[in-house]
Amino acid sequence: MNKLHTINAEDLQNRTYEPTHFLVDELIPEGLHILAGAPKIGKSWLALWLCLCVSQGQPLWNFAITQGEALYLSLEDSFQRIQTRLFDLTEDAPPTLHFAIMADTLKRGLEQQIEQFLTEHSDTKLVVIDTLQHVRSAGSDSNNLYANDYHDIGILKQLADRRHIAILLIHHLRKLHDDDPMNMISGSTGLSGAADSTFVLQKSSRLANIASLHCTDRDIPDRTLKLEFGEEDHVWKLLEDSKTCSSASKISTLQLTKLLSELLRADPEYLGSPSALSAKIDPDGHAQKGYPAGTGKRCGSKRKRGFSRDVPQQRQAVDFAQTCR
Repeated sequence: MNKLHTINAEDLQNRTYEPTHFLVDELIPEGLHILAGAPKIGKSWLALWLCLCVSQGQPLWNFAITQGEALYLSLEDSFQRIQTRLFDLTEDAPPTLHFAIMADTLKRGLEQQIEQFLTEHSDTKLVVIDTLQHVRSAGSDSNNLYANDYHDIGILKQLADRRHIAILLIHHLRKLHDDDPMNMISGSTGLSGAADSTFVLQKSSRLANIASLHCTDRDIPDRTLKLEFGEEDHVWKLLEDSKTCSSASKISTLQLTKLLSELLRADPEYLGSPSALSAKIDPDGHAQKGYPAGTGKRCGSKRKRGFSRDVPQQRQAVDFAQTCR
């Protein structure tokens, strides 16, 4: 029996650890990650573009990238198909992005193949395995599905942690719908349980170009990215970030409260249209876009466009700001 190695809380607090290193700032840290989605939804296009961004040092949407080499195990494609996709995405493919269309399976040589590549290419930051099912051994014990899933993912996670890289596994969703997208990942919860982060790409319909990328991570808050797939350039474009929208909404309310409070102190009897009010409190347009003019929303009824001296000015400002949302 091996003795437990423990550390007390005081000593733990006094230790110095390196901060979490991100491949994609605020989105993908070092570690093991899963990108899941329905077949032919565009997962591989997104993964390939991520590899290009990493190898070229270009930001992914508005997220900064740590530049380095990338390895893409495209196990469902031929080199000819990969070449065609590369030409669709760029005319200047970098020599720091590498491809393989055949690889061994887990526990039968895959880990050693990746280790050898990392030794030969020490600046590698990202390894993509497309798809996870292609590197799993057939004939796993179906009676112990959770344990098998957790163990297989754990092997790759240990490799990622040991070599300080990000490994992204491309995976599928099950057909049954669930209100929680994470519950739709094919396999047991052992997959997402062992991964550092999970991304689920979903469309409202197969023919739609708009999709939601649901992101869950150990090191960052959950967020949902609204994306649009470009039919001509085959690039997923960022339309909306739930985290940014939430922060912007809070900032805008605070800004409106301050601006309206200043107006009320200067002119307690002010009465006017929403557009006139917007021009009066924010003539230079410094407030967040869409508050209160320019959104097509009415800022309350005519009765709410004026203010009463009977109500504290700060409370009136907050109430009025809410009517403009």
